[in-house]
Amino acid sequence: MTATAPHRVVFANEKGGTGKSTTAVHVAVALAYKGARVAAIDLDHRQRTMHRYFENRSETEARRGISLPGTRCEVYDGEDIGELEALAADLSREADFLIFDTPGRDDPLARHAATEADTLVTPLNDSFVDFDLIGQVDAETFKVRRLSFYAELIWESRIKRSKATLEEQRREMDWVVVRNRTGYTEARNMQRIERALAELSKRVGFRVTSGLSERVIYRELFPSGLTLLDKGQLGDLGTSHLVARQELRQLVLGLNLPMPAAAQPALELA
Repeated sequence: MTATAPHRVVFANEKGGTGKSTTAVHVAVALAYKGARVAAIDLDHRQRTMHRYFENRSETEARRGISLPGTRCEVYDGEDIGELEALAADLSREADFLIFDTPGRDDPLARHAATEADTLVTPLNDSFVDFDLIGQVDAETFKVRRLSFYAELIWESRIKRSKATLEEQRREMDWVVVRNRTGYTEARNMQRIERALAELSKRVGFRVTSGLSERVIYRELFPSGLTLLDKGQLGDLGTSHLVARQELRQLVLGLNLPMPAAAQPALELA
């Protein structure tokens, strides 16, 4: 991959139910609103949540006679890494960002996508059940005892990336752990998770940023393919929805993705 290739943003977590697809869709649309050209590959050929979201979005555009910022999203349902990379190359021709949504299970293609990410986004619910994906903690002290297989995989991939030759022009991987649904976490448990994440981040080098809270609005928007950024299509929004939009804005800022110089924002994300 060269430095001129699209920036790969991979949403990966081997556990389901962390808001991964919802986060991926909203980030993709946020980037499109900021003027970036976005393409996406849905690797979860069973659920196809991201692909279905954008299908619903296209149907809403046709039904309402409107045009919304979005992305071309394809599903890859094969098992060959070469075929996947061929699809990625095709989508990359006119894209600033290439987004991958991976299944919530151990999967060879998901592991490949994660190790090839420029920005790897791992959404976690604020619980030690989800924390176990990246590390095991002591039952008494909640200090990290060992890395998970997943964390070791990403660590080794980052080491390999850092040793790439100048000719390969590999970007350094930025691993971001996104804490979703923090509002439902008991305060003492949240503090323990914060300490464990801080300790583990020093060992494997990821960053931590806040994500999306558990809100009914995200489930309600799925059938229409709309997002919280589609202001003119959502009617009157309550205070909680405006807070959710601000959460999304903070998430996008926290990911710190490199915007192309030629991007022309369609709408500010305020």
